[in-house]
Amino acid sequence: MFVQATKSKRGNKTYVSYLVREAFRTPAGPRSRTVCNITALPPDVRALLTASLAGKPCVPLEGLELSSALNYGGLAVLRDAWARFGLEKVLAALPDARSRALVQAMIFGRVLSPCSKRALADEAQGTLLAAACGLDPASEAFDEDDLYEAMDALNGRWVPLEQALYAEAFPASVSLVLYDLTSVYFEGKGPQGLSGYGYSRDHRGDRPQVLLAVATDADGVPLHVEVLRGNRADTETLRGLLHTLQRRFGIRQAVFVFDGGMSSRLNLEALRADDLPFVTRLSAASLPAVLAALPQEAQPLLWDRTHLVEVTLEGKRYVIAGGEERQHRDQARREARLQKAEAELTRLAAVPRKRVDPQKLASQAGRALQRLKAHQYFDYRVDEQGRLCWQPRQALLDAEQSRDGFYLLHTGLTPVQGTKGEVLKHYKNLMTVEAAFCHLKTYLEVRPVYHFRPDRVRNHVRLCFLAYWLCARLGQEWRAQGQTVDVPRLLRRLQSIRVGTVTLAGQAACRLLTQIPADLNAVLEQLGLLPLFAQPPRWAHV
Repeated sequence: MFVQATKSKRGNKTYVSYLVREAFRTPAGPRSRTVCNITALPPDVRALLTASLAGKPCVPLEGLELSSALNYGGLAVLRDAWARFGLEKVLAALPDARSRALVQAMIFGRVLSPCSKRALADEAQGTLLAAACGLDPASEAFDEDDLYEAMDALNGRWVPLEQALYAEAFPASVSLVLYDLTSVYFEGKGPQGLSGYGYSRDHRGDRPQVLLAVATDADGVPLHVEVLRGNRADTETLRGLLHTLQRRFGIRQAVFVFDGGMSSRLNLEALRADDLPFVTRLSAASLPAVLAALPQEAQPLLWDRTHLVEVTLEGKRYVIAGGEERQHRDQARREARLQKAEAELTRLAAVPRKRVDPQKLASQAGRALQRLKAHQYFDYRVDEQGRLCWQPRQALLDAEQSRDGFYLLHTGLTPVQGTKGEVLKHYKNLMTVEAAFCHLKTYLEVRPVYHFRPDRVRNHVRLCFLAYWLCARLGQEWRAQGQTVDVPRLLRRLQSIRVGTVTLAGQAACRLLTQIPADLNAVLEQLGLLPLFAQPPRWAHV
């Protein structure tokens, strides 16, 4: 519909003389005119006439187009956080602006759409990733070789970069350091000299792997990451970490919290020698000896799993903790092992054999019980008739059941430095490191690793570390505002907010933001992020 209008006024009524085609079914001729009261017109026609009278151009509906709509929301939040957290200054050590921009793009990519370097160009299609990182959207192709070259720029520069991250996140030195290990396996041979076969947290002992060592503060903000040889023992990693934290960050007075896999005698002696306070969990085998040292009057308190029991034995301080949930878990785990073991022993005993070899049959039973982690629960033998016989060790089962739900903590803190409740709280903070590994290995997808040069494997992990550092800082801010939403998940949802360009008759007219869903709008308001979406950003050239 095209409209041409002229205005005239008679008394208190305004009349418009206009040419209408199709709207009122008047004859389509150059001199066909109709005069009517404007207030009687439909609202859309009235609005069109008002725009025409104001001198604005009128175009056919077919000439109105949305020429582009690119994902924007998550990038807007990341770009704002990047500036506020000083990451541009942190990466200033990289040789040139393009390398910094490509590293920034790879970090944003790890948060929003984890993929290989080769796939980043495809993932960037339909987004404002290039513009958000200061790259030219028209010419940036995210070439794989360019990304590798930018990633290689981290070689020899990681130590000062990590120091700058620490200074930015912790103006005052940290008072609590949480440390843990995880493993990442390779489908192929892995990088020579770095990958190896060892204890796999992913239950893939048949694959070569590397170890990731991560230290965080109590809020889960990472301090340090290290990529270690895959066959290195857990107990051999702690002293190296302590020296690194002391030398690189000057951390000397913090409480170090680590899990039982690193609680070797040499590690604990080294911590005491350096007068470094620590909290760790000891193995379940250490618990009976400490229980035996409890005075008789303290024994009844132990069976109430809501109480903490403190024991000092040979000058060493222990805290016995427990809980009903952990008790149920221990019971269920043991019963599952017993059921599987009984079923396997029954199967072995029922296998028909022409001639029974007692030694071989007993060996088969022993290996099966070892595999099912139930070897300690059964006595078994092959009798004179060649039958496999077994019976549970009931006394051992009763003793273990009485200890279900309990675990033993060992600390170098004095009661003045930390009460038994504070010791338990320090240890429970280790769950934040587990959350860090969850983000690194799932949300940011460290695995699969597509690199086979040792330096590139390390730099790949470092990029994931930087992405997690950024998310952890955002999470710290958001928790302070009462929002516990998962940061990467929310940022990926926000990508549904797009910036589009509207064209009129082939000419760019304006840029618009898509409407924000009500639930996301409420979250953005709570987090104070709505100003980022008040209008299309100037840097978003679409």
